[in-house]
Parts: sequence; C-alpha cells; structure tokens
Amino acid sequence: MSKETISKSKTQEKTEASSSAASKKTTAKSSTKAKAAKKEVVEETSEYSEGKQAEVNIGTIGHVDHGKSTLVKALTGTFPDTHSEELKRGITIRLGYADTDILYCPKCPEDKKWTTQAICPVCGKETKIKRRISFVDAPGHEVLMATLLTGAAIFDGAILVIAANEKCPQAQTREHLAAMDAVGIKNIIIVQNKIELVSEEEAIKSYNDIKIFVKGTVAEGAPIIPMSAVHGVNLDYLVKTIEDVIKTPKRDEKVEPRMFVARSFEVNKPGTIPEELLGGVLGGSIIQGVLKEGEEIEIVPGIRKDKLYEPIKTTISSIHAGTLGRVKEAKPGGLMSIRTFIDPAYTRSDNLVGNIIGKPDKLPSVLEELKLKVNLMDFVVGVEERMKVSKLAIGEQLMLNVWTAITLGVITSVVKGNVITVKLTRYVSTEKDTRVAVSRRIANRFRLIGFGIIQ
Repeated sequence: MSKETISKSKTQEKTEASSSAASKKTTAKSSTKAKAAKKEVVEETSEYSEGKQAEVNIGTIGHVDHGKSTLVKALTGTFPDTHSEELKRGITIRLGYADTDILYCPKCPEDKKWTTQAICPVCGKETKIKRRISFVDAPGHEVLMATLLTGAAIFDGAILVIAANEKCPQAQTREHLAAMDAVGIKNIIIVQNKIELVSEEEAIKSYNDIKIFVKGTVAEGAPIIPMSAVHGVNLDYLVKTIEDVIKTPKRDEKVEPRMFVARSFEVNKPGTIPEELLGGVLGGSIIQGVLKEGEEIEIVPGIRKDKLYEPIKTTISSIHAGTLGRVKEAKPGGLMSIRTFIDPAYTRSDNLVGNIIGKPDKLPSVLEELKLKVNLMDFVVGVEERMKVSKLAIGEQLMLNVWTAITLGVITSVVKGNVITVKLTRYVSTEKDTRVAVSRRIANRFRLIGFGIIQ
C-alpha cells in the first residue's frame, strides 16, 4: 500500500490522543431535548459511552417539503439538515441522520406508554429504554433520487411522509415508494403530515386518497398516522407504531464484518498544519459482524488509479455510534462513523461513498461488469405524464445502485429480454443475488425503471 493512500504517523497518534481529553461522557439516557446540534462527526473523547447502540435504521422518504426533516427533529430533537446549502434552501441535499431512544413508561397503559422523552409526558415518571434507533433522512427533490437510493441500501424500514395539504400522490411520493419496492424495503409506515393546515373534511379526503394510492404497492395495508410534526401531534402513536411495525432484524455478529459506506468526509479545519491532520472519516452502517477500535480494515473497491482500483488498508482509530458517542466496538444496525488513518483528501466530499469496509481479504469481489436479471416496471415513475417502460437495448446507458454505490454502465448484451450484461464505468464490490436498482436516462434525467438481481 502506498504512503499517499494511508498517512499514519506517531505525531498524528499523539495529536489524536491530546485532542481526546476534553469531552464529557455521553449516555443513552440523556433527554432528547438535551441533545446538542449534530455535527459532521461526534467530537473525539477519551471516554467511552456505556449507552445502548442503535440497532435499526429507519429512512424518512417522500416528496420535497412534505416535512420529513421536521418529523425527524420532532422524534430526535436533532434537525438532520446541517449543511449550509441545505439550511439556506430549506431542503435536504445529502443524507441526514439522527438517533433517538425509544422509551416506555412502566406505569402507563400500552397505548400511552411510548415516548422519546426521559420523563413520561403523561404521568411524569422516569421512562426506561426499549431500544435505540437511527433515522436516515433522504432528500425529496427529484434530482437527488440517486442519493435516496444510496440511503435505502441501509434502511431496515421506512416512514413515507405525505402532506395533507397537497394532492396525493405527488411525483416523488410515487417515485420514492417505487424505490422502496426496488430495493426490497417492506416495513413501511405512512405519516399524513401537516394536518394542522387543513380542515377535518380535507384531512379525511387526503387520508382516503392515500389509501387509494398505496393499494397494490409495497405499502398496501401500511398504517397511516395523521400528524402535525411541527406541533408534535400524535408523536406518541407514531413511536408505538414504529415498535409494532419496524422490528430489529436478526443480526449475525459472529460472521466477518461488513459495513456499507454512505458518507465520507474529513474533520480538519482550514489551516491545520500537516503534522496535526486527522485521518479521514467513513460513515454508514454495519450490516453484519462487529468492528472494533484498533483493528486493521480493508476498504474496497478503494481508490481509482488510472483504470484500476486499489483497495485501502488502514486501521480504525476510533468509532462513534451515531450521536451516542465513542464506543470500543460497533455492532450491526444503526449509523456509525469510523475515524481512520487514511489521507483525508480521499474521504473529502463523500468520495468513498459506495465502498465496503471489512477485514482484509474477506470482502466481496470487485467487479467491472454485472450480469443482471431485470424486472422492469410497467410505467416510469416520477414523471407527470404516463409513460410505458420500453425494453432494454444493447448500447443503452443505465444508472445502477448497488448497495450504497452509484455507478453508470452500458448494456453489452441482452438475453431473452431481461438478462443483461452491463459494463461499468465505476467498479463495485458486490456478490451474487444482490438486488440492484435500475434507472435509465429519460428527458436528461435518470428515472427508476425497475430492479435487477445479480446473477
């Protein structure tokens, strides 16, 4: 491995140690209201959290400006849009994230005991932790569909937010729901948001329109919860429904670890001298196994050099479990950020999104072409006009979402109409039977047209 790929030095280790002396210990019992504003990564600390790690990832999806980020803030106390451009424009651009504890009151009846508050809002008694969950806030704008599909790779369930004061379905409401079907997400809750802006009659009509819309889709039969996220109306009922519908999947901690990278960034301030630079940070979710601080890891496909990819081998310098704090080891589920000794230039601006982290020589192969058995939708979603999906053809360019990786490719062969071979412009690490979202260029924009299974 080349020196420029991994920058690790004794000076840097000392710097990391000295920078870790100040922060206080974070615990999972802290009140949601007491959470600090989310930063790009939790500040380094010499203390380790004893709190419960998040064990499930829930995506918030839906049309732009229907209240997804506001709902996440109501649940967690953290507004997921923290980048300056997002705050200025009032929309989610990158994947946002926030954690919260699902708590229950041992004194209250089943229909009133669920909350995210440390003190029960009904009886005033101290609550107990059931589990910790992570929210992944996806952008609703149509030009950011690829970002949604990246996040969907780590979803265990989703909350589809639909505004009661707009006609249902909007274009991206339909497209986001189709995306859940494409990547195989079946645990869905529907929030009928902004009911404070409509009359009772309009709310009932909107509710019925939602039921009609989801009939025959992956969300048919999903619970629909009327809410005002900005005022916290029915928030307790949503928490109860999350407990009922989006269960924690069975995780295998004994197999070789595998983490999907959904974010990558650096944490160095402008003007930092080379001797004090901190290594690059990778964010995402562990799908299986356990990663530990101090372990050697491999990142694939890694860094592109000329036409080939060079895997990165480095060491985990610290792990932060979402907004919980620093932990000695990271288990499957929830969102993690891993600080490494990689040159931060490689992790800047999400450059390593789509990579996979694991033990050296234990990760799936890096492929330059994929053979897919494709299932096409009947009609294109996300566009106003009704447009039938045409057959795939040799020479056509596609966009593929392979786990958290986004890659373009050209079809080089078509067999029996639905088995295709795609030559990739960006190599991916993957394996047989992986489900892949398939999009084609329509009117200068990639639109979701179905999914494929790697053969």
